[in-house]
Amino acid sequence: MIKNTQIQDGMHIFGQLPQEEKRVDFLYSILRFEGINTPSIRSDVSNLIGLELSSLLERPEGFCARYNTDNGSILFDIDRICKQIIRVFLQGETITSDIDLYGYTLQNASGLDDINARLENVLDINRRIESSKEIEALLRAMDGSFIEAGPAGIITRGRDDVLPTGRNFYTLDPEIVPTKAAWEVGKRLADSVIQKYKDEEGTYPESVAIYWMTTDIMWADGEGMAQLLYLLGVEPVWLSNGKVKHFKIIDLNDLGRPRIDITVKISGILRDNFQNCVCFLDDAIQAVSKLEEPLELNFVRKHALENQQSQPDLSWEDATSRIFGAQPGTYSSGINLMVYASAWENQDDISDLFMNFNSYSYGRNRFGKQSPFALESSLKHVDITYDKVMSDEHDLLGCCCYFGNHGGMTAAARKLSQKEVKAYYGDSREVTNIEVRTLSEEINRVVKSKLLNPKWIEGQKQHGYKGAGDISKRVGRVYGWEATTEEVDDWVFDDITKTFIVDENNRKFFEENNPWALEEMSRRLIEAYQRELWNPEEGLIDEIQDTYLELEGFLEESMGNNAGDFQGSSIDVVNLNDIETYRQTAAKLHTVKYNKFD
Repeated sequence: MIKNTQIQDGMHIFGQLPQEEKRVDFLYSILRFEGINTPSIRSDVSNLIGLELSSLLERPEGFCARYNTDNGSILFDIDRICKQIIRVFLQGETITSDIDLYGYTLQNASGLDDINARLENVLDINRRIESSKEIEALLRAMDGSFIEAGPAGIITRGRDDVLPTGRNFYTLDPEIVPTKAAWEVGKRLADSVIQKYKDEEGTYPESVAIYWMTTDIMWADGEGMAQLLYLLGVEPVWLSNGKVKHFKIIDLNDLGRPRIDITVKISGILRDNFQNCVCFLDDAIQAVSKLEEPLELNFVRKHALENQQSQPDLSWEDATSRIFGAQPGTYSSGINLMVYASAWENQDDISDLFMNFNSYSYGRNRFGKQSPFALESSLKHVDITYDKVMSDEHDLLGCCCYFGNHGGMTAAARKLSQKEVKAYYGDSREVTNIEVRTLSEEINRVVKSKLLNPKWIEGQKQHGYKGAGDISKRVGRVYGWEATTEEVDDWVFDDITKTFIVDENNRKFFEENNPWALEEMSRRLIEAYQRELWNPEEGLIDEIQDTYLELEGFLEESMGNNAGDFQGSSIDVVNLNDIETYRQTAAKLHTVKYNKFD
């Protein structure tokens, strides 16, 4: 997992183009993407040395007898060979049989033709990189001048058409979602989730709760939407122009399994921008719920009937509500704010706030209908909570919304169901090699490959104050995942402490560039310990507290006469009852605000 993860070397600086070796790395990040029908440069190199990329990706821990090494090391060396090829291409030259293969042997000389066929594509992408005019476009925009339009997307997922940058970008036609390619990926994701649960529990999951973000549509052409449809046993029907016309029910005999129920937490941006996708999914849910099938093969209908039995006056529409989100006009789960404010005492507080913020149902005939019972009923049936990663450019530590939504939903599902709900994370970075891991495993992967990776740390250090702040934010999100799910292993907090607090060089970087980031990070670690979320190695807490006391004195001294009260290393835990006065004040201000504009 780690060897096949791309590591970000710093951040993009507006208007600056990658140069020299960074240019090679950037080009390779584009060319390494393996599409379903578009072999990558890695496939060509694998073929050159007599191996199949799919086999290497499927079992990176496996052993290759031909080369007497593990598959993970071979993947690493393939990366090196690919970059060497790109360097040759940038000189305008082709690859010959005397290419340095780092100890591997040329098994398929005809494969050189496939590699050299990429020369013009590499040079074309490089030319478009050079023609990117970000600052010039910004100045034209400020002047009210025309800016050429161009598509948006994730460049590392085969979207080199986003180059050159500096254009007025557009996204996509929402009526083509999910695409046929995304449908194939979504089916594999659904099968992988089901199979993982069967392997662990010996039975089918009856319900999967999924955090559905607009990035799934804008960046992945609806892979997650396709996964949701296939869990239900529904298949899109496309017109000849690629637009989705309607859907058809997959026969149970063809499906080969029960129809899995779903609970969907949608982001506010998806709700506001892709209502057609929300309605399409709701139509599929309603259609499946009405099928006269054995309840043990249709969990959507089974749970809808159970909902009506528990509340006889419940309408069928409410009994089958499965898509929920925040109140119209709002864009938060509330959990991230609660965690960062230390305004919670236990998992019940997190669950209650998630229910309060996200109990608004959405669908064909409803937009933000307050439906607390429907959400509660739906979460009671959940066996798995789920989200996925689709690119190394983004991960579950990249934003507090991930632990706020997926983590909050997990806490709520566990409380309401009174069972140990599984938390899974899908991985479609390699669409030809779909993986599903536990949330804990995904946290470990991201922590090892980025947060604790010396290469990533050095990349952040290039950006001084900003880099230090971003490191601290990621540590805060690690804490957020532990607060909401308790899926973070103790060693993660141990190594964070050793890397950023105990390590003298890294600690000095924070002290010189952003001591407030070090203060925040130290305080979160102390809070994790005080809440018994972390059982640290002996001596680590003393290290943090000593650093904190020294830092606190430094900050007070540096602020001079402008210094107010510092929170200090003691963590004051509050809950909603403690801040009722703030809630009342906010309500009054809210009323005044809207009366003013009425």
